[in-house]
Amino acid sequence: MDDTLANPTSTGEKPAKERFAKAIEEAKAGAQALGKEAQERADLYREKVTSQSGEWTAQAKEKATTYANEGKAKASEGIAAVGKLVSENAGLIDEKVGVKYGDYARSAAQSLQDVSARIDAKELDELAEDAKEFVRKSPGLAIGIAAVGGFLLARMLRGSND
Repeated sequence: MDDTLANPTSTGEKPAKERFAKAIEEAKAGAQALGKEAQERADLYREKVTSQSGEWTAQAKEKATTYANEGKAKASEGIAAVGKLVSENAGLIDEKVGVKYGDYARSAAQSLQDVSARIDAKELDELAEDAKEFVRKSPGLAIGIAAVGGFLLARMLRGSND
């Protein structure tokens, strides 16, 4: 049998129980030090992310505004193109259906051109406010337009997969 365990005082060593308790205390102290260091690092990373989040938010807002302006321009161009197409075909409508319907087509084409010009002239904030006001005044019509738009979009997307 090992003499140090049987008679710890004979060699001047501490009993195993005391050494074990000391090792546990050292492990606890080490764990606390590691925990403190981990907390400090986490705080540094949190501060870094917090400072960068403001930059990321600004960049995201700038990109969103750019994309929204591009979308506004494309929508305006699309409406103007449809108006031009209707206007160009008004003469054909006169011949095939009648002058009365050709006049309706010209009127619709002019309305589309006017809408396109108004969209171009307004800023995004003004357009958003106009949309909110329209929904407040005519919620049923807004829901109907959204439903028809969603249906048409679904048909276009479904048709592209065929």
